[in-house]
Amino acid sequence: MTASQILCQGLTKSFGDSEVLSQVDLLVEGGLVSVLGPNGAGKTTFLRCLATVLTPDAGSVLVDGLSPLHESDRIEIRRRLGYQPQNTRFAAGAKVFDVLDYVAVLKGFENDRKRRHWVFYVLDLVGLRDRAGDNVGDLSGGMIQRLGLAQALLGQPSLLILDEPAAGVDPDERFRIRDLVADRRADATVFVSTHLTDEAAVSDQIMVMNKGKVCFIGTPGALAQVAAGHTWTQPDRPSAPVRASWRQADGSYRCLGTPPIGSTPVTPTLEDGYLTLVS
Repeated sequence: MTASQILCQGLTKSFGDSEVLSQVDLLVEGGLVSVLGPNGAGKTTFLRCLATVLTPDAGSVLVDGLSPLHESDRIEIRRRLGYQPQNTRFAAGAKVFDVLDYVAVLKGFENDRKRRHWVFYVLDLVGLRDRAGDNVGDLSGGMIQRLGLAQALLGQPSLLILDEPAAGVDPDERFRIRDLVADRRADATVFVSTHLTDEAAVSDQIMVMNKGKVCFIGTPGALAQVAAGHTWTQPDRPSAPVRASWRQADGSYRCLGTPPIGSTPVTPTLEDGYLTLVS
């Protein structure tokens, strides 16, 4: 199966009087897209619209030309979809294997042997094969996150949507998740929301959202260049207002903002570009 094409036009969603998404336009086909933005930027709402969980108030979402507004199209989209919501929850008394087996049934795996193969395959991917017979309630928070990723990977989806998949996990588990997600970029269109710029650095494209709008989409290098000419070092703590600054090991201060005369320019990072955009 080839990577899905995602087309959003004028995507808008409100909750009460609050407009959470405003006129989002997007065209993506293949690769890994990291969705960055501050809390309340609309990241989760955007991903839930892509995952057919929410219906937009205006505009449209098309997955391979299919519209989730039509029931038959929505069913077909979900066959192609792997989705891990932000707060992954499973019944605490359920066995790990049974959780994945049930999701595989929902995804249309009717052959018992094939379904069992897929369940153990994704358990191997996330390093949980040895916990297949355990209750979900006996897993750590990081293991539950990995179980959520495993159910999303069932069936090699052509569209993979992961909302904060590495939230609350230790560095080893975070690297494992990053490796698994990055491997899918060749065969699927992958959206991953994150608050961490170092996670976004491995993506093909970064989509920055702020106040319900898309304010940037492009490569990590292009995002870093947004801050070109706005990063510098100086020997003393800045006296004028800056966007951000911190003291380095040598005692100098690295700053982001409008550089004063005589400062020493430095190469901007991806984080510098992001902070410049959302300031």
